[in-house]
Order: sequence, then structure tokens, then C-alpha cells
Amino acid sequence: MEFYLAGQWQDRDDRIEVINPANGEVIDTVPKASADDVETALNAAVEGAREMAKLSGYRRFEILRRTADLMVENREDLARTLSQEEGKTIHEARTEVDRARQTIELSGEEAKRLTGEVLPLDGGEGVSGKLGFTLRVPCGVVAAITPFNFPLNLVSHKVGPALAGGNSIILKPASDTPLVALKFVKLLLEAGLPERGISTLTGSGSTIGSKICSDNRVRKISFTGSQEVGEKICHAAGIKKVTMELGSNSPLIVLPDADLDKVVNAVVASGYANAGQVCISAQRLIVDESMHDELMQRLIPKIESIVAGNPLQEETQMGPMVRESDAVRVESWIQEAVSQGAKLACGGERNGAFVSPALILETKPDMKIVNDELFGPGVAVSRARDIDDAIHMANDTRYGLSAGIFTQDVDSAVRFAKEVQSGNIHINWGPMWRTDLMPYGGLKDSGLGKEGPKYAIEEMTESKTVVIHS
Repeated sequence: MEFYLAGQWQDRDDRIEVINPANGEVIDTVPKASADDVETALNAAVEGAREMAKLSGYRRFEILRRTADLMVENREDLARTLSQEEGKTIHEARTEVDRARQTIELSGEEAKRLTGEVLPLDGGEGVSGKLGFTLRVPCGVVAAITPFNFPLNLVSHKVGPALAGGNSIILKPASDTPLVALKFVKLLLEAGLPERGISTLTGSGSTIGSKICSDNRVRKISFTGSQEVGEKICHAAGIKKVTMELGSNSPLIVLPDADLDKVVNAVVASGYANAGQVCISAQRLIVDESMHDELMQRLIPKIESIVAGNPLQEETQMGPMVRESDAVRVESWIQEAVSQGAKLACGGERNGAFVSPALILETKPDMKIVNDELFGPGVAVSRARDIDDAIHMANDTRYGLSAGIFTQDVDSAVRFAKEVQSGNIHINWGPMWRTDLMPYGGLKDSGLGKEGPKYAIEEMTESKTVVIHS
């Protein structure tokens, strides 16, 4: 495929292969953007920002509404493309397309609701005869850098709000999964988006990402990815608005009064979806020691029954990791934990980019599989003495994106909600849950700012105060 730059689909001699992780085959190639391409994109985006700002909120709504309709019409093609380049099962891919459609739809609705407020200026001492109000205006040029694991919905979470807010956008999708993003751009243009409202550059983040983020013409950056890369972007950004959706090693606490059937279902759903390649995947299972053994007896057979294989086959429940190198890393982390005293209850075997769903028992806080972000199909289990111990273990991390607890005790649930240092709190479900309209973002090293169309638009616009003197 070609990338879309400055109002034209363009090719380059230097190209990047897009690999199907399930079989190692090349699906397609995309151009490798250069520093000159970034400069062209920035110039076009400045012009595009002026065009977008002139569109009424209703016109922006119409474009996004039509895009959502086109996503429905192209659902199966988008899903198969997504599945082939990322390794997500076809069922997961269809769900992602449906979620992305909703994200674009929600963004379009919010385009009609951008508003300011009337200011009570006469509440100031000695103030009279003044009328004050605020206006919400576009930032201008937005840069969006997206990851491989949700290559359509996370693109939609950045592109939809940016356009709804009246901005132009430069999109840099992950090099492993650019195809579905490029197909999405085609749908936006078919829906009537101004030609310079968006540019999409494919290529190395180190080559083009830093140049985009450091340029003063970019007024807002939205990034989803690792904490290490996010920190580099923040250093390069200078004085501009940033939203950082970064990593996590999300905990799930299980107290003695938990419904174990619900716990088992939540661990399987939260720990192994998309082969564990989800920022809010349940990585740390913290279980009260009084019912640890019973839960493991119920949980292990469910994990062992997960069907892994060709992601395009309807019966497959878990596909490969996006790269074989990531599968090698996950395998090595599991083996390292076992060498340090952990016990492998099931899974953990690697075959190419596939890693069988793993459950690792008797883990300790200093093990890499607990302390860092695994981002793979493995759940690390630790024992807790009581709720005090469990909350301490949940907070014993530099991350804070999402956390869950199972308990029927309202006091324990409220205490968990107040004391656990996480941006998203789930009671009686796992940490891997999100509906696309909710505010979503992390604490500590898990990031800055919020996503969800309504909240992202607030971060992609500016507020101006107007005072009329009479």
C-alpha cells in the first residue's frame, strides 16, 4: 500500500514489509517515510488545520458519521486485514472494528457539542457591566503515534477526536500494523474529509517520530506505547499539549468472599485476550492465601482449554504474538521466574510467534514477570495474607493504569477504589475492561491525560476567555 501525504497517495523506493505473525508470510509493503516527508506533512497539516477550523461542527459530524457507516460496510475486510497483520483472532478483530466504528461515531456526536461557559464576572469585587464567556477552539496540528495491539481502535481514539475538534492530524501508525490504518484513512477521505485534514506516514519511529514531536507547528501529541518511548517524546515535545497512554502490569485482587466462577472467567478474559498484548491485561493475580489452592484448581483447566492457532479460523481463541522476538522475550521471562523459584502451572511453551497461555505460581515482587510489563499471554500469581497485604502488593509498582478486585464486601471494595493507585478501577471484574466513551488514562508511569472521545476532544482543543466591556 501507499501512504497518504499532503493530499496524495504516494510511494517510495524504500519500503517496509508487513509480516503475518501467524505464518511469517509478507502480506504487503508500505513506504518508509523520510525526514523530507515529515516536513511535507507538517506544511500540509498547517494548511489543513486552517481548512478544518473553518468547518462547522455539524459538517465535522457528517464526515465522521459517514466514516462510521463506511466502516460497517467494510467490516469484514478491515477485520481480516487487522487479523492478518497483528495476529488477533478474527473474532477479536471484528470486535475491534465494531468498537472503532463506535469511537468514530461518538467523536462525531461530540463535534456538535463543543461549548464554552458564561463567566460570572460580577462575582469579582468592584466588577460590573462586563460579560464574560469562554470559547473552545482547535489546537491546530495534532500528531498521533499509535501502537500495534489495537491498530484500528486506538487510531480511531486519536483521529476521531482530533478531527471532531477541528484539527488536522498527522498519523504515524505502528510499523508492524499499518495496513488497517491506511484503509481507514481511505474511508475518511471517501466520507468527505478535506484532503489536507490528515497525512499518514509509515516508517521508523526513531526516524520520523522525533522530528514530528519536536516541531513547534505541532500543538498536540497523542501517543500510546511504552513508558520509555513516551518519556523520550515528552522530552522532545517542548511546550505543547501531550496525552500519554503508556504501559502497565495490572493487578487483580481476589479476596476470600469472591465468587470464584466469576474470577475464573475474568482471569481468562483479562489475561489472555489478544495473546496478552493489552495495556490493561491482568498480569498480576493477587490471591488471598485462604482460597488460593481452590482457585488454582478451577483456573488451570480453563486456561489449558484455550484454543490457540490460525487467527483466521473461527474456532481459534488466541493467536500469535505480533513478532517472534516478543514471543522469545515472554518465554525467557517465564523461564527466568521459574529459575528464581516460581512454579509454571501450565503453558509457557513457544512455537515461533505463538506462546501457549501460561500461569505462573509463587511469584515474588522482584521477578521481572511481576515487576515489569510482560505484554504477553502469562498471568503471575502471588499470595496475600489479607487486604492490607493485597493493596500494598497492588501499589508496589511504578505503573497505575487499571486494577481490579473481587469481593462482596462493600467496605473492602470502597477501600480498594480509594487506596489503589490506578486510573481505572474495576470491582468484581478484571482490569481489562473499557467501553470507548469512558474517560481512560493512567497514573504514575502509566501516563498523562485521558482518552474517550469527549475527554480527548477537551485535550485536543484550547479554551479562550472573552470579556465584553460596556
